[in-house]
Amino acid sequence: MRYKIVLKESDDGFSVWVPGLPGCWSQGETEAEAIKNIREAIHEYLAARDEILKDTVVREVDVAV
Repeated sequence: MRYKIVLKESDDGFSVWVPGLPGCWSQGETEAEAIKNIREAIHEYLAARDEILKDTVVREVDVAV
């Protein structure tokens, strides 16, 4: 699965977050490290989401934009 990420460089390195996964963010001293870290954060985020949604009814809806 592919997710869009946003990278922002600062004096301390790179911050990175996933607009499609609220609260999913990470950082790294280099761009490569930040991307590695956000991959791990996405895996953890999705595992936590799946645990929270366990035993619930989940549906999809279409939205016209």
